[in-house]
Amino acid sequence: MAGHGVSHVTTAQRGILAADAVTPDVVVVELQLVGHSGIEFLYEFRSYVDWRHVPVIILSHVSPQEFRVNETLLKRLGVAAYHYKPRTSLKTLLASVADVSQLSLGLKGES
Repeated sequence: MAGHGVSHVTTAQRGILAADAVTPDVVVVELQLVGHSGIEFLYEFRSYVDWRHVPVIILSHVSPQEFRVNETLLKRLGVAAYHYKPRTSLKTLLASVADVSQLSLGLKGES
């Protein structure tokens, strides 16, 4: 966990409930979730005003090309980084979390 509190959920609905319990500093999401896609989760997540500043990292077994996700959509959904699991080390993921956590703190200060 590298000093981070982590909530692990397996469905989009549980993700929304977990975020509602404690507003996260960063969300790491898989595109292939049970019941809904990670993109559907992000649309719902972003519909809540309190969570619009929360940076999102996609960590998926699916490449953006396979999921037909383009840069415009990722930007609109507030995706700060997209990592393809087979090519992403834990060190790289943790560096991304640290980077976007700093971004999140800056955005909260602007609100």
